[in-house]
Amino acid sequence: MPAILPLPRHVVRDVVARAIAEDQGGRGDVTSLACIPARAEAKFYVNAREAGVVCGFQPALEAIWQCDPEALVSPQMEDGDVVKPGDVLISVTGRARGLLAAERILLNFMGRMSGIATFTRAYVDAVKGTGARIAHTRKTTPGFRAFELQAVQAGGGALHRFGLDDAILIKDNHVAVCGGVAEAVKAARSNAGHMTRIAVEVDRLDQLDAAISAGAESVLLDNFSLDDLNAAVAAAKGKVTLEASGGVNLTTVRGIAETGVDVISVGALTHSAPNFDIGLDEG
Repeated sequence: MPAILPLPRHVVRDVVARAIAEDQGGRGDVTSLACIPARAEAKFYVNAREAGVVCGFQPALEAIWQCDPEALVSPQMEDGDVVKPGDVLISVTGRARGLLAAERILLNFMGRMSGIATFTRAYVDAVKGTGARIAHTRKTTPGFRAFELQAVQAGGGALHRFGLDDAILIKDNHVAVCGGVAEAVKAARSNAGHMTRIAVEVDRLDQLDAAISAGAESVLLDNFSLDDLNAAVAAAKGKVTLEASGGVNLTTVRGIAETGVDVISVGALTHSAPNFDIGLDEG
Protein backbone atom coordinates (compact mmCIF):
# COMPACT_ATOMS: atom_id res chain seq x y z
CA MET A 1 0.00 0.00 0.00
CA PRO A 2 1.37 3.48 -0.85
CA ALA A 3 2.38 5.76 2.00
CA ILE A 4 -0.63 7.56 3.44
CA LEU A 5 -0.29 11.26 2.73
CA PRO A 6 -0.48 13.39 5.88
CA LEU A 7 -3.09 16.12 6.01
CA PRO A 8 -1.80 19.71 5.97
CA ARG A 9 -1.30 20.92 9.52
CA HIS A 10 -3.33 24.09 9.06
CA VAL A 11 -6.28 22.17 7.62
CA VAL A 12 -6.38 19.79 10.58
CA ARG A 13 -5.99 22.66 13.07
CA ASP A 14 -8.75 24.77 11.56
CA VAL A 15 -11.30 22.00 11.03
CA VAL A 16 -10.78 20.64 14.54
CA ALA A 17 -11.06 24.13 16.01
CA ARG A 18 -14.41 24.60 14.26
CA ALA A 19 -15.60 21.22 15.52
CA ILE A 20 -14.67 22.13 19.10
CA ALA A 21 -16.34 25.55 18.80
CA GLU A 22 -19.49 23.87 17.47
CA ASP A 23 -19.52 21.40 20.36
CA GLN A 24 -18.76 23.83 23.18
CA GLY A 25 -20.83 26.80 22.04
CA GLY A 26 -20.30 29.99 24.01
CA ARG A 27 -20.10 28.50 27.51
CA GLY A 28 -17.83 25.48 27.16
CA ASP A 29 -18.42 22.03 28.65
CA VAL A 30 -20.81 23.04 31.42
CA THR A 31 -21.03 19.47 32.75
CA SER A 32 -17.31 19.13 33.42
CA LEU A 33 -17.07 22.70 34.64
CA ALA A 34 -19.80 21.96 37.17
CA CYS A 35 -18.57 18.66 38.59
CA ILE A 36 -14.85 18.21 37.92
CA PRO A 37 -12.16 20.22 39.75
CA ALA A 38 -10.04 22.40 37.47
CA ARG A 39 -6.78 20.61 38.29
CA ALA A 40 -8.12 17.04 38.34
CA GLU A 41 -6.14 14.66 36.14
CA ALA A 42 -7.20 11.45 34.42
CA LYS A 43 -5.86 8.75 32.15
CA PHE A 44 -7.94 7.48 29.27
CA TYR A 45 -7.57 4.94 26.48
CA VAL A 46 -9.06 5.23 23.00
CA ASN A 47 -10.10 1.66 22.17
CA ALA A 48 -11.35 -0.11 19.08
CA ARG A 49 -14.67 -1.85 19.73
CA GLU A 50 -14.81 -3.77 16.47
CA ALA A 51 -12.45 -5.19 13.86
CA GLY A 52 -11.36 -3.08 10.91
CA VAL A 53 -8.93 -0.48 9.60
CA VAL A 54 -8.30 2.58 11.73
CA CYS A 55 -7.73 6.14 10.59
CA GLY A 56 -8.01 9.66 11.97
CA PHE A 57 -5.06 9.96 14.31
CA GLN A 58 -4.12 13.46 13.13
CA PRO A 59 -7.43 15.13 13.99
CA ALA A 60 -7.82 13.01 17.14
CA LEU A 61 -4.48 14.15 18.55
CA GLU A 62 -5.19 17.72 17.47
CA ALA A 63 -8.50 17.66 19.35
CA ILE A 64 -6.77 16.49 22.52
CA TRP A 65 -4.05 19.12 22.33
CA GLN A 66 -6.46 21.94 21.55
CA CYS A 67 -8.47 21.01 24.65
CA ASP A 68 -5.43 20.29 26.83
CA PRO A 69 -2.14 21.59 25.39
CA GLU A 70 -0.15 19.81 28.12
CA ALA A 71 -1.72 16.36 27.67
CA LEU A 72 0.68 13.42 27.37
CA VAL A 73 -0.47 11.45 24.34
CA SER A 74 0.85 8.08 23.16
CA PRO A 75 -0.57 6.68 19.89
CA GLN A 76 -0.40 2.87 19.86
CA MET A 77 -1.40 2.41 16.21
CA GLU A 78 -1.13 4.27 12.90
CA ASP A 79 -3.51 5.17 10.11
CA GLY A 80 -4.11 2.09 7.99
CA ASP A 81 -3.48 -0.45 10.75
CA VAL A 82 -5.81 -3.42 11.04
CA VAL A 83 -7.26 -3.74 14.54
CA LYS A 84 -9.49 -6.06 16.55
CA PRO A 85 -11.95 -5.30 19.36
CA GLY A 86 -10.17 -4.16 22.51
CA ASP A 87 -7.03 -2.88 20.81
CA VAL A 88 -5.74 0.36 22.32
CA LEU A 89 -5.35 3.08 19.71
CA ILE A 90 -4.25 5.99 21.89
CA SER A 91 -3.42 6.39 25.56
CA VAL A 92 -3.61 9.89 27.03
CA THR A 93 -3.03 11.51 30.42
CA GLY A 94 -4.01 15.07 31.19
CA ARG A 95 -6.51 17.44 32.75
CA ALA A 96 -9.83 15.62 33.03
CA ARG A 97 -11.86 18.63 31.89
CA GLY A 98 -9.87 19.00 28.69
CA LEU A 99 -9.85 15.30 27.83
CA LEU A 100 -13.60 14.98 28.35
CA ALA A 101 -14.18 18.07 26.21
CA ALA A 102 -12.12 16.43 23.44
CA GLU A 103 -13.81 13.03 23.75
CA ARG A 104 -16.71 13.35 21.32
CA ILE A 105 -14.67 15.36 18.80
CA LEU A 106 -11.89 12.79 18.55
CA LEU A 107 -14.36 9.90 18.46
CA ASN A 108 -16.36 11.58 15.70
CA PHE A 109 -13.27 12.03 13.56
CA MET A 110 -11.87 8.56 14.18
CA GLY A 111 -15.23 6.82 13.88
CA ARG A 112 -16.02 8.46 10.56
CA MET A 113 -12.56 8.04 9.08
CA SER A 114 -12.06 4.47 10.33
CA GLY A 115 -15.46 3.57 8.94
CA ILE A 116 -14.45 4.79 5.51
CA ALA A 117 -11.06 3.05 5.72
CA THR A 118 -12.70 -0.23 6.74
CA PHE A 119 -15.35 0.00 4.02
CA THR A 120 -12.70 0.82 1.42
CA ARG A 121 -10.61 -2.17 2.49
CA ALA A 122 -13.62 -4.43 1.88
CA TYR A 123 -13.78 -3.21 -1.73
CA VAL A 124 -10.02 -3.50 -2.19
CA ASP A 125 -10.09 -7.06 -0.87
CA ALA A 126 -13.02 -7.91 -3.15
CA VAL A 127 -11.01 -7.11 -6.31
CA LYS A 128 -7.69 -8.54 -5.12
CA GLY A 129 -5.74 -10.22 -7.91
CA THR A 130 -7.58 -8.50 -10.78
CA GLY A 131 -5.29 -5.50 -11.17
CA ALA A 132 -8.18 -3.06 -10.80
CA ARG A 133 -7.80 -0.14 -8.40
CA ILE A 134 -10.61 1.12 -6.18
CA ALA A 135 -10.93 4.91 -6.20
CA HIS A 136 -13.07 7.50 -4.47
CA THR A 137 -15.31 10.15 -6.06
CA ARG A 138 -16.22 13.73 -5.11
CA LYS A 139 -19.35 12.53 -3.27
CA THR A 140 -17.96 13.66 0.05
CA THR A 141 -19.12 15.61 3.10
CA PRO A 142 -18.74 19.35 2.39
CA GLY A 143 -15.71 20.72 4.19
CA PHE A 144 -14.48 17.28 5.20
CA ARG A 145 -13.16 15.94 1.89
CA ALA A 146 -9.47 15.90 2.78
CA PHE A 147 -10.16 13.76 5.84
CA GLU A 148 -12.45 11.35 3.99
CA LEU A 149 -10.01 10.88 1.14
CA GLN A 150 -7.15 10.23 3.54
CA ALA A 151 -9.35 7.51 5.02
CA VAL A 152 -9.91 6.00 1.56
CA GLN A 153 -6.16 5.87 1.11
CA ALA A 154 -5.74 4.28 4.56
CA GLY A 155 -8.07 1.54 3.41
CA GLY A 156 -5.94 0.86 0.34
CA GLY A 157 -7.98 2.89 -2.13
CA ALA A 158 -6.47 4.89 -4.98
CA LEU A 159 -6.58 8.67 -5.17
CA HIS A 160 -8.87 10.17 -7.82
CA ARG A 161 -9.04 13.92 -8.47
CA PHE A 162 -9.42 15.94 -5.29
CA GLY A 163 -11.45 18.78 -6.78
CA LEU A 164 -12.49 20.53 -9.96
CA ASP A 165 -9.07 22.13 -10.35
CA ASP A 166 -7.21 18.83 -10.11
CA ALA A 167 -7.81 17.42 -13.59
CA ILE A 168 -10.09 17.78 -16.57
CA LEU A 169 -12.99 15.34 -16.41
CA ILE A 170 -15.53 15.92 -19.14
CA LYS A 171 -18.91 14.65 -17.91
CA ASP A 172 -22.14 14.00 -19.77
CA ASN A 173 -23.40 17.57 -19.33
CA HIS A 174 -20.15 18.99 -20.73
CA VAL A 175 -20.56 16.67 -23.71
CA ALA A 176 -24.15 17.79 -24.22
CA VAL A 177 -23.24 21.49 -24.16
CA CYS A 178 -20.23 20.99 -26.46
CA GLY A 179 -22.19 18.94 -28.99
CA GLY A 180 -20.40 15.60 -28.66
CA VAL A 181 -17.54 13.67 -27.09
CA ALA A 182 -14.98 14.50 -29.77
CA GLU A 183 -15.87 18.18 -29.73
CA ALA A 184 -15.58 18.39 -25.96
CA VAL A 185 -12.23 16.59 -25.83
CA LYS A 186 -10.77 18.70 -28.66
CA ALA A 187 -11.90 21.92 -26.98
CA ALA A 188 -10.38 20.82 -23.69
CA ARG A 189 -7.11 19.82 -25.37
CA SER A 190 -6.79 23.17 -27.12
CA ASN A 191 -7.17 25.05 -23.85
CA ALA A 192 -5.34 22.78 -21.41
CA GLY A 193 -1.67 22.82 -20.63
CA HIS A 194 0.48 19.96 -21.88
CA MET A 195 0.80 18.57 -18.35
CA THR A 196 -2.94 18.29 -17.79
CA ARG A 197 -4.61 14.91 -18.24
CA ILE A 198 -7.95 14.83 -19.97
CA ALA A 199 -10.59 12.29 -19.01
CA VAL A 200 -14.03 11.98 -20.53
CA GLU A 201 -17.15 10.18 -19.38
CA VAL A 202 -19.06 8.12 -21.91
CA ASP A 203 -22.35 6.32 -21.42
CA ARG A 204 -22.42 4.40 -24.70
CA LEU A 205 -19.92 2.03 -26.23
CA ASP A 206 -20.00 3.87 -29.57
CA GLN A 207 -18.55 6.99 -27.89
CA LEU A 208 -15.32 5.23 -26.90
CA ASP A 209 -13.58 5.49 -30.27
CA ALA A 210 -14.39 9.21 -30.49
CA ALA A 211 -12.90 9.80 -27.04
CA ILE A 212 -9.69 7.93 -27.87
CA SER A 213 -9.30 9.49 -31.31
CA ALA A 214 -9.79 12.99 -29.90
CA GLY A 215 -6.92 12.51 -27.47
CA ALA A 216 -8.43 11.59 -24.10
CA GLU A 217 -5.99 9.83 -21.78
CA SER A 218 -8.70 8.35 -19.57
CA VAL A 219 -12.23 7.25 -20.30
CA LEU A 220 -14.88 6.82 -17.62
CA LEU A 221 -17.39 4.13 -18.58
CA ASP A 222 -20.60 5.18 -16.85
CA ASN A 223 -23.13 2.49 -15.93
CA PHE A 224 -21.87 0.04 -18.56
CA SER A 225 -23.08 -3.55 -18.50
CA LEU A 226 -20.47 -6.26 -17.98
CA ASP A 227 -20.72 -7.17 -21.68
CA ASP A 228 -20.08 -3.56 -22.68
CA LEU A 229 -17.21 -3.25 -20.22
CA ASN A 230 -15.60 -6.33 -21.76
CA ALA A 231 -16.12 -4.88 -25.23
CA ALA A 232 -14.64 -1.53 -24.16
CA VAL A 233 -11.51 -3.17 -22.74
CA ALA A 234 -11.04 -5.12 -25.98
CA ALA A 235 -11.58 -2.03 -28.14
CA ALA A 236 -9.30 0.27 -26.12
CA LYS A 237 -6.37 -2.17 -26.36
CA GLY A 238 -4.56 -0.43 -23.52
CA LYS A 239 -4.49 2.95 -25.29
CA VAL A 240 -6.25 4.74 -22.44
CA THR A 241 -6.96 4.23 -18.77
CA LEU A 242 -10.45 2.79 -18.42
CA GLU A 243 -12.49 3.61 -15.34
CA ALA A 244 -15.80 1.94 -14.52
CA SER A 245 -18.39 3.81 -12.49
CA GLY A 246 -22.03 3.37 -11.56
CA GLY A 247 -23.85 0.38 -10.13
CA VAL A 248 -20.85 -0.58 -8.02
CA ASN A 249 -21.35 -2.35 -4.71
CA LEU A 250 -19.67 -5.20 -2.86
CA THR A 251 -21.78 -7.72 -4.76
CA THR A 252 -20.96 -6.39 -8.24
CA VAL A 253 -17.44 -5.02 -7.88
CA ARG A 254 -15.59 -8.32 -8.46
CA GLY A 255 -17.35 -8.95 -11.77
CA ILE A 256 -16.62 -5.40 -12.89
CA ALA A 257 -12.94 -5.78 -11.99
CA GLU A 258 -12.69 -9.06 -13.91
CA THR A 259 -13.57 -7.29 -17.17
CA GLY A 260 -10.07 -5.79 -17.16
CA VAL A 261 -10.84 -2.14 -16.40
CA ASP A 262 -8.04 -0.22 -14.71
CA VAL A 263 -9.99 1.72 -12.10
CA ILE A 264 -13.37 1.36 -10.42
CA SER A 265 -14.67 4.54 -8.79
CA VAL A 266 -17.07 4.03 -5.91
CA GLY A 267 -19.08 6.89 -4.45
CA ALA A 268 -20.27 4.66 -1.62
CA LEU A 269 -16.80 4.70 -0.05
CA THR A 270 -17.52 8.14 1.34
CA HIS A 271 -21.29 8.62 1.14
CA SER A 272 -22.37 5.27 2.58
CA ALA A 273 -19.61 4.00 4.87
CA PRO A 274 -20.89 2.97 8.32
CA ASN A 275 -19.36 4.54 11.40
CA PHE A 276 -16.61 2.55 13.13
CA ASP A 277 -17.17 1.89 16.83
CA ILE A 278 -14.44 3.47 18.95
CA GLY A 279 -14.64 4.37 22.63
CA LEU A 280 -12.82 6.44 25.24
CA ASP A 281 -12.42 4.52 28.49
CA GLU A 282 -10.82 5.49 31.78
CA GLY A 283 -7.48 3.86 32.56
